Amino acid sequence: MVTLNAVLGVAAIELGMVLIPGPNMIYLISRTVTQGRRAGLTSLAGVACGFFVYLVAATAGLATIFTLVPALYTALKLAGAAYLLWLAFQAVRPGGKSMFAPKALPVDRPGKLFTMGLVTNLLNPKIAIMYASLLPQFVDPAQGSVAAQIFTLGLVQITIAITVNGLIAMSAGSISRLIGNRPGWLKAQRYVMGTVLGAMAVRIAADRSRAVVTATP
Repeated sequence: MVTLNAVLGVAAIELGMVLIPGPNMIYLISRTVTQGRRAGLTSLAGVACGFFVYLVAATAGLATIFTLVPALYTALKLAGAAYLLWLAFQAVRPGGKSMFAPKALPVDRPGKLFTMGLVTNLLNPKIAIMYASLLPQFVDPAQGSVAAQIFTLGLVQITIAITVNGLIAMSAGSISRLIGNRPGWLKAQRYVMGTVLGAMAVRIAADRSRAVVTATP
């Protein structure tokens, strides 16, 4: 059984991570702004499915691969850092668009929206790091089944992530209309987002820690 401190610790970390603009948030906002709330909810369902894929993998102990093959963990972090740098560049480059600015995207079918939400989440470096390196830090073998603890803490993370991402995505249209006629606000939002993503990329790339996974009893 997980402790209250473990639940609160995971909740605090996830809340901090989900409030930082990342691939999931950018994709969900983009779809909601350009195609409506139904498209945003469909995409969010795909994102949620991606969380459960990671949770099942972590519960089954597959996350130990990152510990057994350190090079794979390092490669994932560097790939994630490169992806975040690309997103940061797209935000601040001349002619770049705010994530709240409507984009001329094609209208995709529900199946594609779901799949893109799933893939976007599976390739999100923040989520991989959360499950491979952070969740195990809150597991105490003395409290019982390690797999059950990881699963429970993962559900806490998923609940917070889906709730926050859903609220942001669903309000994206209103935010877009509010600041759509304020170019200065859109520009400021782009640079803030680009700065945050760039800082995240540098931090991930500079991190020399190894994945720590608690073995199941």
